[in-house]
Amino acid sequence: MEILHSNIVGASDRHFIILHGFLGMGDNWKTHAKNWAEKGYCVHLVDQRNHGRSFWSEAFDYKVMAEDLSRYLDHHGVDQAIVLGHSMGGKTAMAFALQHPDRLQKLVVADIAPKYYAPHHQQILAGLSTLDFGETTSRNAAAEHLENYISDAATRQFLLKNLYWVSDGKLGLRTNIAVLKNAAEAIGASIESQNAFQQPTLFLYGEHSNYINPQKDKDMILRYFPNAEILAIKDAGHWLHAEQPKAFFETLMLWLS
Repeated sequence: MEILHSNIVGASDRHFIILHGFLGMGDNWKTHAKNWAEKGYCVHLVDQRNHGRSFWSEAFDYKVMAEDLSRYLDHHGVDQAIVLGHSMGGKTAMAFALQHPDRLQKLVVADIAPKYYAPHHQQILAGLSTLDFGETTSRNAAAEHLENYISDAATRQFLLKNLYWVSDGKLGLRTNIAVLKNAAEAIGASIESQNAFQQPTLFLYGEHSNYINPQKDKDMILRYFPNAEILAIKDAGHWLHAEQPKAFFETLMLWLS
């Protein structure tokens, strides 16, 4: 079986696993990883399947992604870890915690709840899946193409990080867009289990994000994660770790300690 790709920052027996969101990669978290490494953690910036430098597969749901993480920990000889997941990565982290509760010391979920989310990435996926790398031979040309689909400049910059040079003058995407463009239901799927994860859990949400409603979602969160705290990051949206990095880092470190 294939093992997920990662960048490991720091050397310690306190392992901290980071799982990125949809269309992201572990490298999106490099700045935070350096800060956590300075606090004595060994930080694993993991690329999930069909993302970053990890393997591509037709199979794509939270059950298989949780098993990917289990194999990754076995491969690296990690018995227990703290796991942090953002958005899609948060759902992978929740699924993993409910399937393998003995492997986690603590769980951190950033701006996602266990509930179902209706498909909402259609424009982004349309933009990425219509990139023609026969004609698109520069990052600027790719950026101009995406502008026709995605109005937000920050979102376009985030997506353009998936571009890489396959060979001289030939661009490609690190994401497996052929699979991901049909994965809307898999991404939005709710996390369901007969189990509850009893270890300390932190749900962080962006004050201006609509992904978590602390009043409406609290009961569902506590059903699966009875020892969960739900905290807001002020003046942040869905990309809370990037929009308010200092507040995100300080809130998390205070909770971890």
